[in-house]
Amino acid sequence: MKKSLIFLSFAALMVACAPKQDTDRLVCAEADMQSFPYYENGLHVIKHQTVTPVEGVEGLEVIETYFVNEGKPVTVKAYELCRTEVEANDSVVWSLQPSSSNARLDWVLPVTEGFEKENYLGMNNSDYGGGIPVVDLWQRDGGVAIGLFEPVLRMISMPVEWKRYDNKVSMALRYELPEPMELATGDTLRCFKAFRYTHKGDYFNALRTFSEYMQGHEGVEMKPSEPEAFEPVWCAWGYGRPFKMNMVLGTLDKVAELGFTWVDVDDGYQIAEGDWNTNELFPGGDADMRHITDEIHKRGMKAKLWWAPLAADPDTKLVKEHPEMLLLTDEWAHEYITWWDSWYLSPVNPAVDAYTTDLLKMFLERWNFDGLKIDGQHLNCCLPDYNETSGLNNAWDAPALMPTYFGKVYEQARAMKPDAVIQVCPCGCAVNYFLIPQINQAVASDPMSSCQVRMKRKAYAAMAPGLAYYGDHVELTDNGNDFASQIGTGSVIGTKFTYPEDNPDWTEGPFKLTPEKEALIKKWVKIYKENNLARGEYMNLYTWGYDYPEAHVIRQNDAMYYAFYIDNDPAYEGMLELRGLDASKIYKAIEYTADEPREFEVSGANPVIEANFERSYLLKVVEQ
Repeated sequence: MKKSLIFLSFAALMVACAPKQDTDRLVCAEADMQSFPYYENGLHVIKHQTVTPVEGVEGLEVIETYFVNEGKPVTVKAYELCRTEVEANDSVVWSLQPSSSNARLDWVLPVTEGFEKENYLGMNNSDYGGGIPVVDLWQRDGGVAIGLFEPVLRMISMPVEWKRYDNKVSMALRYELPEPMELATGDTLRCFKAFRYTHKGDYFNALRTFSEYMQGHEGVEMKPSEPEAFEPVWCAWGYGRPFKMNMVLGTLDKVAELGFTWVDVDDGYQIAEGDWNTNELFPGGDADMRHITDEIHKRGMKAKLWWAPLAADPDTKLVKEHPEMLLLTDEWAHEYITWWDSWYLSPVNPAVDAYTTDLLKMFLERWNFDGLKIDGQHLNCCLPDYNETSGLNNAWDAPALMPTYFGKVYEQARAMKPDAVIQVCPCGCAVNYFLIPQINQAVASDPMSSCQVRMKRKAYAAMAPGLAYYGDHVELTDNGNDFASQIGTGSVIGTKFTYPEDNPDWTEGPFKLTPEKEALIKKWVKIYKENNLARGEYMNLYTWGYDYPEAHVIRQNDAMYYAFYIDNDPAYEGMLELRGLDASKIYKAIEYTADEPREFEVSGANPVIEANFERSYLLKVVEQ
């Protein structure tokens, strides 16, 4: 079906969204073309567009656009697709804006008067870039999302703006060509494949539909998670970068006693980023690292090793001996990673692949680790690579193909250790969507709040329903102790406590395991293991931003687990609706995380209960 105009009706969702006629735009050196066919001073450009509804997915349309130059030559600089305006019925419109910057913003943001965000998916800061090629706006009765259906991440912008004069929020897909493109007479410019999706609810529905299409039509394949990927984690990062081997070894008995299955050996063992052999704190080298994993395995636990690939410090042996591995920018300079004080290695360089294979053999075979904690915000994206030894025909293939590096790591690691757990933590970034198919454990990646743990969990549950999601160290949540935000949303729990003392050479903390913290951990590990919510099904029954308190539901073993949260109020007292219950049945509700669990009856025909709580309220509901 071909048409040059797009008309969409959102009346069924009561969303005031009215795309203009010919909302697409071609920016050329000669003219800014905003209507087609375009005629002016010998210029003649025709737009061809197919808008194809996706069978079986109500509200989803695939949009394919190309421009044909039938006049004199023009120089194309950019194009814009799918500009969409939503009338703001309230003082706020909620949005998914998953691009990355060093501000480490929430993925979900309220759009209010004066709001403006570019959402560029390339590098926004020296270390930060990438994201999910979907932007979504929703209100109480529904929403609209736009994005790309492309096999790799494209360096587009997804600008969102509250228009001051007509009380509308606009969004679009904009692509600035890396170099101006000369479009001769008769030439064609093909745009990236886009989509528009009108939906009920919030960003969960937009991300679920986007990811299902990508898996069904664009070759994306999510990895299954190992059962061990859902086990609770203790991380040695509480001891910091200057940790000593005996600090980790001295904590293992307590870690095992408290019921943790994974021990993550973190940053600080290496000579430098790039030179990953052990430093002076581990004079025995391979033997010392093997001793650590042996002691972990003796206690029935498994070991992951922290690693920041694709980073190399300038003064390392690696850089001195193999400068050909470094990514080179268009100015023939090295791309700098501020956080690590390092340079980028090229993710598409064959020499980097060989070097990585040798590292994996050391980590997983000689040192005998069972998995990898791959870490760093720089892992989410990179600049174009102009290094000739990388063998690219197009330098912009480097950021597009960057996730394939981690796919190779996954495959090689699993060949060495068939049940290896591979986690990639793009610290503080909105995850590059194309990283998700390369891992079997996602992570909250250095959340700035409990709210971020929960909103990221909902996003991953939408895009990769069976993927284990680690809520990161509980010490990163509100008050450093919010296990409820991890467990209630179906996240894997973790901590970085130290025992018996903190590391005196590490200024962060304190993370010392006090009697009070030990009692808290014992309580929540027991709850986590008894209910196993991380293996459950996330049920999207509440709308982010409009249902209060914030609510999440996990279905597991014929039970519905409800979790309600308040972040900005001291307490909540009122009624709660338990959605998703069968109106013909009677249920028993259990306050399963309370010190003295209360039980009461709930009617499926009128599933409204009275509640009074601070911070969070978790409830298990089973059929009578």
